[in-house]
Amino acid sequence: MKPRVGISRCLLGDDVRYDATNRRSRAVEEMAAYVEWVPVCPEVEVGMGVPREPIQLVASRNGVPSALESVRLLGVRTREDWTARMDRWSHARVAELTALRISGFVLKARSPSCGPAAVLVHHDTAEPTATGRGLFAEALSIAMPGLPLIDEEALDDRSARDRFLQAVRDFG
Repeated sequence: MKPRVGISRCLLGDDVRYDATNRRSRAVEEMAAYVEWVPVCPEVEVGMGVPREPIQLVASRNGVPSALESVRLLGVRTREDWTARMDRWSHARVAELTALRISGFVLKARSPSCGPAAVLVHHDTAEPTATGRGLFAEALSIAMPGLPLIDEEALDDRSARDRFLQAVRDFG
């Protein structure tokens, strides 16, 4: 039986990104022989359309945790605040994924919802810093400590991919 591994839907070739495109990954295609994918798209599942306004993390004292930052999740142009909706949805979806007994997750690099690290956080008076984590990735890491997480860029390195697959096997 293959281990279940969550994955950002855009990496499977689904046109769910803000601009109605995908980020199909050859490494992800190669891994399909070894894992059962459990696709997730936080933006679509929280109710954002396709296509949609891009979103970004914005530093805020009254925000939610994102790595070492406190942030809000806002539309780039309209400043629509998705923070509470994404936070509630993320915790509920992570509970479902826990019940499915996933053994790892492949996330979209630098995404304000899925990025596991180095997500830009925008500040009022300074340049953005790559100090955040996507809100869904944050919920995953808190609720499932030790869950193997990787982004699609790291999967391009064969040895990193092999280490991730071994960690998935060991986690399950």
